[in-house]
Amino acid sequence: MKTVIFFSYLSLCLVSLGCKTEKQPQEDLGKPNIIFLLTDDQRWDALGIMGNNIIQTPNLDRLAGEGVLFKNAYVTTSICAVSRASFFSGQYMSRHGIEDFQTSFSEEAFEQTYPMILKKAGYNIGFVGKFGVGNPKEQPAGKFDFWAGSDKGQPDYEMTDGDGNYIHHTDKVGKDVERFLEDWGDKGPFNLSVSFKAPHVQDNDPRQFIINPRYKDYYKEDSIPVPLTADPKYWESFPDFFRTDDNIGKERWYLRFKTPKMYQESVKNYYRLITDVDDMVGRMMDQLEAQGLADNTVIIFMGDNGFYLGEHGLAGKWYGHEESIRVPLFIYDPRTEGNRKGSVSEEIVLNIDVAPTILRLAGQNIPESMQGQDLITLINGGGTSRGDFFYEHTFMGSPKIPKIEGVVSLEEKYMIFTEHGYEQYFDLKKDPKETVNLAEDISYGEKVNVLRERYQLLKWQVR
Repeated sequence: MKTVIFFSYLSLCLVSLGCKTEKQPQEDLGKPNIIFLLTDDQRWDALGIMGNNIIQTPNLDRLAGEGVLFKNAYVTTSICAVSRASFFSGQYMSRHGIEDFQTSFSEEAFEQTYPMILKKAGYNIGFVGKFGVGNPKEQPAGKFDFWAGSDKGQPDYEMTDGDGNYIHHTDKVGKDVERFLEDWGDKGPFNLSVSFKAPHVQDNDPRQFIINPRYKDYYKEDSIPVPLTADPKYWESFPDFFRTDDNIGKERWYLRFKTPKMYQESVKNYYRLITDVDDMVGRMMDQLEAQGLADNTVIIFMGDNGFYLGEHGLAGKWYGHEESIRVPLFIYDPRTEGNRKGSVSEEIVLNIDVAPTILRLAGQNIPESMQGQDLITLINGGGTSRGDFFYEHTFMGSPKIPKIEGVVSLEEKYMIFTEHGYEQYFDLKKDPKETVNLAEDISYGEKVNVLRERYQLLKWQVR
C-alpha cells in the first residue's frame, strides 16, 4: 500500500510543479471554459480533503484546496435520475417532474437547461459518460457539439474499445474527455459535462463494485472502520413498515455488507473506484495545461447523491440520513485571486445550484424557472444564505423504497414517511450520527411542531 501511496503523491507533485511543455494560451479570456464533473453515488466524506484519512484522492484534494470547498453540500432528491435532472435544470423534482427512470426532458424543458443556454450563448458544448435521465433512446445526443454518452441508462463498467480490447468505463470516460479537448479545446469557450458511473455498483451483478483491475492492490493493507450505526440495533429501531427484507436498502445490504469480510471488500472497492476517477482528473488537468487551457478553465465537481456504507443497516441511498443526501462539492477557478482562493464555505448548498452557477460563470442570465442560486454571488458575499432546505423522494414507494420528505438544516432534521405518517426528528448538534429519533419526545414537541409547519411551507414553495 505504501508504494501505491508514494506514486499517487509523486503524481500529485508532478502535476503541481507542471511540465516543461510549450503551450499556447487561449485567446479569448472573456468567457471561461467550464467543466462539470459528476460522480455517481459519492458521499461527502469520500474525499481526502473532507477528512477521510484512508481514501487516496490527491488530484481532487488539490483542486478543492485551491478552489472553494463547500462542506455542507446536499441533493434535494437522493437518486440518480431525479438528481441529474435537477443538475441540468436547476429545479426541484416537484418542478421538473422527472420522478423515475423513464421520463425524459420535454423539448421545451431541455432548452432551459444549462448546456442549451450556453450553446445559444456561443459555447461549444460536450457530454461524456452516463446521461442518466429518462429513456436512453430519447437522450439529446444531437443537441451537443460532442456526444460520448452511453446508449444504456446505466452503462457497464466492463466495455470494449474500437479494437475489441477490454476497457473500464472510467478509462473510457477519460479517453472521451481527451478527444473532446483535442477537438474542441482551441475552438472558443466550451462547456463539458462529464458524468462518471463510478463509484456506483453494477446493478444485477453479484460482484457489485467492478473496479479497474490496476487498482486491485489499493487499500489492501488498510482496515476500514465500521460505522457506529452499523450496529444491528439501529436497523431494529425502524418501524415495521420499513424494517423488512423487501426494503431495497436492506436487500442490497445483504449483497455488500452482511459479513465483516464483505464490508471491508465493498468499501475498499468503493474507494478504488473513486481513486480511479481521481487519477483520470489528474490526467485531464495535465492535458489542459499542455494545451494552454488550464488558466481559463473552471472545474466544478460534485456527487449526484450520497451512499450508505452499512449505516443504519442500509445500502444505497434514498432516505434522509446524512450518508444519503450529503455530497462533495468544490469549484476550482484558476482566475480567482484573493481570499476566495483556497477557501472553505459552511453554507448549505444544493445540486439545484450547479446550473445557475455555471450560467453565472459564463455571464448568462439565469432563467426564473431555476430554483437554485448561483454560488459565485454567494461566496462573494451576495445572495441569500439558506437556513434549511426541502428534501423529497417519491420514487417507487413502500415496501421497496418508502416515500419520504422533510426539512434539513445544519442543526436539526425533520423527515416524514408520507405513506405512513411516520415522523423522524434528529437534533444534529447533539446527535450528528442520527442515532435517536426524538419525534415523539415531549421535550422536543415545540421544535417538531415548528418544523412540521416549515415542511408544509417549503413543500408548497418548491412547486
